[in-house]
Amino acid sequence: MNAFDFKGKTVLVTGASMGIGEAFARELSRRGATLVLTARSEAKLAALAAELGEAHVFAADLAAPGAAQRLFDAVTAKGLEVDVLVNNAGFGVYGAFGDLSLATQREQVYLNVGALVELTHLFMPMLERRQGGVIQVASMAAFQPIPYFTVYAATKAFVLSFGEALWAEYRPRGVRVLTLCPGATETPFFQRAGEVPFASRRARPEDVVRLGLAAFVAGRATVVHGAANRITAFLSRFLDRELLVKAMARLGKPAAPELPGAAGRAA
Repeated sequence: MNAFDFKGKTVLVTGASMGIGEAFARELSRRGATLVLTARSEAKLAALAAELGEAHVFAADLAAPGAAQRLFDAVTAKGLEVDVLVNNAGFGVYGAFGDLSLATQREQVYLNVGALVELTHLFMPMLERRQGGVIQVASMAAFQPIPYFTVYAATKAFVLSFGEALWAEYRPRGVRVLTLCPGATETPFFQRAGEVPFASRRARPEDVVRLGLAAFVAGRATVVHGAANRITAFLSRFLDRELLVKAMARLGKPAAPELPGAAGRAA
């Protein structure tokens, strides 16, 4: 594929107000891109845009029905032509499937899958016309079922499959499609997700972003951040899935709630 330079390009980043999305915004600004930033918090976006300089801000809750179309319409109404779409917005919640509300589970599916697919579909003609591309942010959770992180892992497995298929479909048409798979990363993600037992070691979001941008420029289909994560992703192809998911269930099972007064009870 042709060489790609972010300088002078317009990049739309979803979930840009914190975490990996914010790190994308900062690194892309440093590389000379014009930023289009979206997230739920308009105040956080405005503060980030003021700090970085030239940036267009669109506050939106992408989990809401019709939000992707409204964002696309707002961006195009301002005359903006997007070269690269970074589908970063997403969240997960840790806990037993039956204990988590259906509304929360549905919101994960709408945001992690629905909005990502809609935005990709809406912007793809523009991305192809401008010979740009899309970065789909998946997760290490995409490579195996994860009990107690059930819906989140399933949504990220969709993102991985979707992104790799698009890479093969659009590569001959000059469009880059990268699926970025971080492991646990030091972001506010876990404030909402909860303290997941198997996510104690966390990477820096800046390192994840730099790896992702390098892989995008190189025209790769998928990239996994971290040597240990790359080994895990590779080995997951050969391990018995039933054994793997049972091991993940033992590792990830939430601790039983402590009974009132148990701490002071005699043995």
